[in-house]
Amino acid sequence: MAFRKPPDGGWGWVIVVVSFFTQFLCYGSPLAVGVLYLEWLDAFGEGKGKTAWVGSLANGIGLLASPVCSICVSSFGARPVAIFSGFMVAGGLMMSSFAPNIYFLYVSYGIVVGLGCGLLYTATVTITCQYFDKRRGLALGLISTGSSVGLFIYAALQRELIELYGLDGCLLIVGALSLNILACGSLMRPLESSSSPPPEKMCVDKVPDQYFVYHEKEKTVEENISILEKGYIDEKCVNNVPDCKHDSVLHKNVLSSINVNEKDTYKKKVVEQTNFCKQLAKRKWQLYLTYWKETMVLFKNKVFSALFVAILLFDIGGFPPSLLMEDVARSANISEDDYYMPLISIIGIMTTVGKLILGILADFKWVNTLYLYVTTLLMTGVALFAIPFAKSYLTLAMLSGILGFLTGNWSIFPYVTTKTVGIEKLTHAYGILMFFAGLGNSLGPPIVGWFYDWTQEYNTAFYFSGFCVLLGGFLLLLAALPCWNACTNQSSKLPPNTYSYKVASNA
Repeated sequence: MAFRKPPDGGWGWVIVVVSFFTQFLCYGSPLAVGVLYLEWLDAFGEGKGKTAWVGSLANGIGLLASPVCSICVSSFGARPVAIFSGFMVAGGLMMSSFAPNIYFLYVSYGIVVGLGCGLLYTATVTITCQYFDKRRGLALGLISTGSSVGLFIYAALQRELIELYGLDGCLLIVGALSLNILACGSLMRPLESSSSPPPEKMCVDKVPDQYFVYHEKEKTVEENISILEKGYIDEKCVNNVPDCKHDSVLHKNVLSSINVNEKDTYKKKVVEQTNFCKQLAKRKWQLYLTYWKETMVLFKNKVFSALFVAILLFDIGGFPPSLLMEDVARSANISEDDYYMPLISIIGIMTTVGKLILGILADFKWVNTLYLYVTTLLMTGVALFAIPFAKSYLTLAMLSGILGFLTGNWSIFPYVTTKTVGIEKLTHAYGILMFFAGLGNSLGPPIVGWFYDWTQEYNTAFYFSGFCVLLGGFLLLLAALPCWNACTNQSSKLPPNTYSYKVASNA
């Protein structure tokens, strides 16, 4: 399939709109799962750590399965994957309304919805990149805000639906809304060339009819020879009966020699195919070894190693507020009359603002994106340390806004990765980092919940979260500073396969 040059417009803007709404519809409920978390605590009476697994799986499983999601989109295309994933997300949400226990939710909401979101994210990013080249950054930035807007709206929407129809009715309605993903997916028309006809059909039409005498049904050599032998002898017996017996013996001798030659050719082809399979397996093994060698080279870069630790610790400590902030407010005995807006909605809208502002700052040449990212990590750690001291809705709302804005550093994370390893290693490195980001998303909320179950208060839990984020930020800062200062004198002496932050930053 030959793809045309990305048009950077036209139907591409339709792709941007439907991708925005796809991320809005699929990520709205999982990101705003903190509202449902309170209801599940009351409905099933399980511990906070065990209940937090539902939301953490829904948000982390898509990142953990990102390699599988990429293979699915590459094999089947963005449109079929988006439509199929729409059924997954809607079906998982609707099944969750009938959950008899928390373990059912692990599968229906955590795995089914989470995997569907991961597939949809990969599909929307892939189809957008196919339609845009020069404006790719703008297009990806627009569709990425869909999840943040979904968090803002779904937090208030799910709270209102729970009051009107209960938890089960809320999940059924939200699942029905997710069926609109099918309409969005149907509009993800692949960018392919329609000028050239399919080569397979042309080749088949030009094959002479004689070819099918031997190969119509992939008959074996013995079957083809027996058919030829029978047809030739029958023809001779009809035309010349006296010579029939003589010709039959003669042609049996000739066909027996053909039989031997054909068998030798057949055995030769079998040997050739066997050797080909062996060479293919050997090549695949070499590619597998090369992949792990390149991975080891990446981890020899101390900035990349520190970045890997930082993203893991950031998601362990920084993700739980978006899931648990509503329960933090309830644990602080804040009256519902003081609620002007759900805290999760504040996090969602400020995440959108943070993505835009931090993304704009990263485009300035005088801004060092690595230092900017480290700054967001350190400020996030400080904000997490301040949560135990917040005893009113106003202070929690301010901290929610700060944390939401700083969480927008996801928009500059690809910049940091590119400047750390270089553009040629971006796909490999980013896949590794996203896997560990998903691992952090999956582990963070349950760990914080277990701290609460152990101490019966959130103070220790958020001290632990703040410590994790600060530790990751300081490690990344310490790894970058020596490399930064010594880069000017050492960049010319580095071998081709050695990576440093300064060398890669010029890519």
